[in-house]
Amino acid sequence: MQNTRLNDLVGVVTGQIGQLFQNPWRRASLLVISLLFGFYLGTAISTTTGQQAQLDIVVATILVVLTESVSRIIYGGSDRVRRSLPAQIINMLKIGITYSLFIDALKLGS
Repeated sequence: MQNTRLNDLVGVVTGQIGQLFQNPWRRASLLVISLLFGFYLGTAISTTTGQQAQLDIVVATILVVLTESVSRIIYGGSDRVRRSLPAQIINMLKIGITYSLFIDALKLGS
Protein backbone atom coordinates (compact mmCIF):
# COMPACT_ATOMS: atom_id res chain seq x y z
CA MET A 1 0.00 0.00 0.00
CA GLN A 2 1.20 3.48 -0.80
CA ASN A 3 2.53 5.49 2.11
CA THR A 4 0.37 8.63 2.22
CA ARG A 5 -0.03 11.28 4.89
CA LEU A 6 -3.32 9.70 5.96
CA ASN A 7 -1.65 6.30 6.39
CA ASP A 8 1.13 7.94 8.40
CA LEU A 9 -1.41 9.75 10.59
CA VAL A 10 -3.42 6.60 11.23
CA GLY A 11 -0.24 4.68 12.03
CA VAL A 12 0.97 7.32 14.48
CA VAL A 13 -2.43 7.60 16.21
CA THR A 14 -2.87 3.82 16.58
CA GLY A 15 0.70 3.54 17.86
CA GLN A 16 0.08 6.22 20.47
CA ILE A 17 -3.20 4.63 21.57
CA GLY A 18 -1.52 1.24 21.82
CA GLN A 19 1.30 2.75 23.83
CA LEU A 20 -1.19 4.54 26.09
CA PHE A 21 -2.89 1.27 27.05
CA GLN A 22 0.35 -0.62 27.74
CA ASN A 23 0.03 0.66 31.31
CA PRO A 24 -1.70 -2.15 33.29
CA TRP A 25 -3.92 0.22 35.26
CA ARG A 26 -5.22 1.96 32.17
CA ARG A 27 -5.78 -1.38 30.47
CA ALA A 28 -7.66 -2.75 33.49
CA SER A 29 -9.79 0.38 33.79
CA LEU A 30 -10.68 0.18 30.08
CA LEU A 31 -11.70 -3.45 30.53
CA VAL A 32 -13.84 -2.61 33.59
CA ILE A 33 -15.52 0.20 31.65
CA SER A 34 -16.21 -2.27 28.85
CA LEU A 35 -17.70 -4.75 31.33
CA LEU A 36 -19.96 -2.10 32.85
CA PHE A 37 -21.02 -0.86 29.42
CA GLY A 38 -21.89 -4.45 28.50
CA PHE A 39 -23.99 -4.70 31.65
CA TYR A 40 -25.79 -1.48 30.73
CA LEU A 41 -26.26 -2.63 27.13
CA GLY A 42 -27.70 -5.98 28.25
CA THR A 43 -30.16 -4.25 30.57
CA ALA A 44 -31.20 -1.85 27.81
CA ILE A 45 -31.67 -4.69 25.32
CA SER A 46 -33.76 -6.78 27.68
CA THR A 47 -36.02 -3.93 28.76
CA THR A 48 -36.69 -2.56 25.28
CA THR A 49 -37.40 -5.94 23.71
CA GLY A 50 -39.43 -7.01 26.74
CA GLN A 51 -41.51 -3.87 26.56
CA GLN A 52 -42.37 -4.31 22.89
CA ALA A 53 -42.92 -8.08 23.27
CA GLN A 54 -42.66 -8.64 19.52
CA LEU A 55 -39.00 -9.36 18.89
CA ASP A 56 -38.10 -11.41 21.96
CA ILE A 57 -37.20 -14.59 20.11
CA VAL A 58 -35.37 -12.79 17.32
CA VAL A 59 -33.26 -10.71 19.71
CA ALA A 60 -32.52 -13.74 21.87
CA THR A 61 -31.36 -15.65 18.79
CA ILE A 62 -29.15 -12.77 17.67
CA LEU A 63 -27.61 -12.45 21.15
CA VAL A 64 -26.88 -16.18 21.37
CA VAL A 65 -25.29 -16.21 17.92
CA LEU A 66 -23.15 -13.14 18.71
CA THR A 67 -22.12 -14.52 22.10
CA GLU A 68 -21.13 -17.89 20.67
CA SER A 69 -19.31 -16.27 17.74
CA VAL A 70 -17.26 -14.05 20.05
CA SER A 71 -16.47 -17.02 22.29
CA ARG A 72 -15.37 -19.09 19.32
CA ILE A 73 -13.11 -16.32 18.03
CA ILE A 74 -11.61 -15.50 21.42
CA TYR A 75 -11.17 -18.96 22.91
CA GLY A 76 -10.67 -20.89 19.70
CA GLY A 77 -8.10 -18.55 18.22
CA SER A 78 -4.42 -18.23 18.83
CA ASP A 79 -2.87 -16.88 21.99
CA ARG A 80 -1.96 -13.68 20.16
CA VAL A 81 -5.62 -13.00 19.37
CA ARG A 82 -6.67 -13.77 22.93
CA ARG A 83 -4.21 -11.27 24.41
CA SER A 84 -4.96 -8.38 22.05
CA LEU A 85 -6.73 -5.38 23.54
CA PRO A 86 -9.68 -5.25 21.10
CA ALA A 87 -10.38 -8.95 21.67
CA GLN A 88 -10.33 -8.47 25.44
CA ILE A 89 -12.64 -5.46 25.19
CA ILE A 90 -15.15 -7.41 23.08
CA ASN A 91 -14.93 -10.36 25.46
CA MET A 92 -15.60 -8.15 28.51
CA LEU A 93 -18.53 -6.57 26.68
CA LYS A 94 -19.90 -10.07 26.04
CA ILE A 95 -19.44 -11.04 29.67
CA GLY A 96 -21.27 -7.89 30.81
CA ILE A 97 -24.21 -8.56 28.49
CA THR A 98 -24.45 -12.19 29.61
CA TYR A 99 -24.25 -11.25 33.28
CA SER A 100 -26.93 -8.58 32.85
CA LEU A 101 -29.31 -11.00 31.16
CA PHE A 102 -28.65 -13.56 33.89
CA ILE A 103 -29.42 -11.02 36.63
CA ASP A 104 -32.62 -9.93 34.82
CA ALA A 105 -33.71 -13.57 34.60
CA LEU A 106 -33.15 -13.99 38.33
CA LYS A 107 -35.19 -10.85 39.04
CA LEU A 108 -38.05 -12.15 36.94
CA GLY A 109 -37.90 -15.60 38.51
CA SER A 110 -38.21 -14.39 42.08
